[in-house]
Amino acid sequence: MSGAARGTRALHAALPPPLRDAVDDFADHLAGVRNRSAHTVRAYVTDVVSLLDHAARMGCADVSAVDLAVLRSWLARLRTTGAARSSLARRAASARVFSAWAHRSGRSPSDVGALLASPRAHRELPGVLRADQAAALVEAPGRFVDDAASQGRRPSVGGAAAADGGAATGSRTGRDADGATADATDPAGAGDTDLGSADDRTDGGAADGVDEAVLLRDRALLELLYATGVRVSEACGLDLADVDHARRVIRVLGKGGRERVVPYGAPAQRAFDDWLRHGRPTLAARHSANALLLGARGGRLNPTTARRIVGGYAAAAGLPRTSPHGLRHSAATHLLEGGADLRAVQELLGHSSLASTQIYTHVSVERLRSAYRQAHPRA
Repeated sequence: MSGAARGTRALHAALPPPLRDAVDDFADHLAGVRNRSAHTVRAYVTDVVSLLDHAARMGCADVSAVDLAVLRSWLARLRTTGAARSSLARRAASARVFSAWAHRSGRSPSDVGALLASPRAHRELPGVLRADQAAALVEAPGRFVDDAASQGRRPSVGGAAAADGGAATGSRTGRDADGATADATDPAGAGDTDLGSADDRTDGGAADGVDEAVLLRDRALLELLYATGVRVSEACGLDLADVDHARRVIRVLGKGGRERVVPYGAPAQRAFDDWLRHGRPTLAARHSANALLLGARGGRLNPTTARRIVGGYAAAAGLPRTSPHGLRHSAATHLLEGGADLRAVQELLGHSSLASTQIYTHVSVERLRSAYRQAHPRA
């Protein structure tokens, strides 16, 4: 458990019973009624516990005593401790959601959060790879295999065979856009957190084949992320049955439990075929179940490891620092630059609001300039 999680748990335990019960009921509402993911519920609860801890220190015994002055003083205190504008905007949004729920559930006489203003978050967009850079990234695992074959040795990616055995050695780390640590010398992602051991594999795959299997897995992951623009959690959550090879589409369960179908191309299909025929059987273990992508120990691939894989290959290929979200951003941008309709991109990405998709248009100016040069008589 992280230090932040322990801190939230301690604050929660110290709340007056009425406030603690309100937090618990709010969490149940988010998970059971709003169908929010565990990650989303945890984020809301962390913010609300912080708010109610502040309210309790101001003398509030229950939720009905939390008024606009309490909300504003909470945000002011966070600001004085150095919270970024984006953090303040997110926490204000959490407070508004909690306040609206408290009013609807009869715990508060009014929705005080509706009057709460918050700073507009400065939205930092991840960098966008050029099309040739994206191609170099997704093809990077294949180059390890080709180089090894040309030198008459087995593929090696800096310790992939022991990727579940601990941290990488001799690594230079950096932060990707999602805040995950990327290892620049181990593209395969040392530090895989899957449970189990190599002895659990149903086929007794020898260690000699693990390196190549991990490379095939990495190629499939990179192709999947760039070809479909799915979120890293969505990619890691895919099961074998979610891939329709005949139609070249995947079935994705996105935020809020919304399901969508996303197409992919021939390069991704080849990567899937190689992984499923020659890679996955080597890594599969009794606990693999139906997971599409596996870690080196046979468990479902962890999103943190997936972030490390993307960042590692980008560094090894000499590309700008990149994360899975950066690949998602690149895929959306390249679609728009290729002439795709904004609403089609919205559907592919699983955005509930078109406004979320419009952030990708800022790098599509070249497409507009091209259309202008072709169509305007004074171009």
